[in-house]
Amino acid sequence: MRKPLFGPREIITPRPSLTVPIPQGMGRNEFFNSPANLENLANENGLLRTPQDWLMFRKIVGHSSLFDTSVMLDTSKRILDPLGRPVRRDQLSGEEKQVWGQMSQILFDYMVEKFPDPEQHLLLCGEASLDATWPLGKPGVPSIRMIHNHFMAFPMAQLKAAPLTDPNNPNLTDSGHNTLFLKHLAEVYRGFFALLDFHILEPLADDDGSLSVTGFPKGLPSWQIKGGAEMLKSQQFWDEYELVLRGFLDFYRTFFGLVSTGVLQVPHDSYFPNFIEKALLESEIFVAAAQMLRDKVIADPLFANQIRWRPAYKQILYRDETGRLIVTISQNSVGNAITELLGIVVNRVEDPKAFAAVEPSLIARLLEARERLIDANLGTPIATAHWGDGTV
Repeated sequence: MRKPLFGPREIITPRPSLTVPIPQGMGRNEFFNSPANLENLANENGLLRTPQDWLMFRKIVGHSSLFDTSVMLDTSKRILDPLGRPVRRDQLSGEEKQVWGQMSQILFDYMVEKFPDPEQHLLLCGEASLDATWPLGKPGVPSIRMIHNHFMAFPMAQLKAAPLTDPNNPNLTDSGHNTLFLKHLAEVYRGFFALLDFHILEPLADDDGSLSVTGFPKGLPSWQIKGGAEMLKSQQFWDEYELVLRGFLDFYRTFFGLVSTGVLQVPHDSYFPNFIEKALLESEIFVAAAQMLRDKVIADPLFANQIRWRPAYKQILYRDETGRLIVTISQNSVGNAITELLGIVVNRVEDPKAFAAVEPSLIARLLEARERLIDANLGTPIATAHWGDGTV
């Protein structure tokens, strides 16, 4: 085991003023999910669009000033109901999933090339999903209700110099304390994942994947990618990356199904029914935890309102300071950002002057990364008022 860890950090990232007008009487998150806003996002910050409607865009309210972009499946013109849009990889077609993997590999490879020293830069690629029980206007609910993948890089020096933040911040994805089931079920959770058939993903010991600068993630199952970044070019890796998600979905649906009904049963849409029967429904700890939560839901209306009955998660791939590429997954909670899974609280402050100072280099990297996708014949560049489409 490594030396004692330090603690979660809080950094400040400047952002420009938001110019898009929000109709009077409409909540910010409600507007962000509208087709009108998503069209504005593409027109103002779009970088590239694929034939499958994957949209690469600049994060105007970003986490990092060094490198920060997202790839989102923009179905806003095809599917008007925000609750009917894909929010997870298991809801994608085979073609959509294949292109998603190719884009993710190319963008992560770009970050590795530009920031090769793991002691100098933290790299993060992460997908956050919502569930249909989150109301659109609830504060803290992520602003775009479609599957999207984040790509960002942080200077390690910035993280080390940042002040410690409150470790009890409810938005920190500390799985030992702030999520609903891992507080009581860490051993069962890990045991269930141990039954899955991994070859490229190698399980890590408890908290061995934690960053030394923050001590996060905590209490989560983590896997190291054997073979490093080169394995991201392998379809086998993306199959195993989805295997992690499928295991999470089975665990989540089984647990909250038991909390909801009190009936021991395998969910009808499960991927691993035999493992559920053996490792979960026959576990006294699993059943007791569900009953405890069920009793609390019945008695406490405020607590009951916080339950996410449908699967919500964050799954990330990151490079730690030793150069290992690590995969982990966590239950999602209202308000927390993708970086908080790694113990990084980002205070995104409106500061047009400070943002203007970092914007040119940020955009230059985004356009350079976009060229990699164009060269791979994965999409068509988008010209905006801030940048062209790359043609002469």
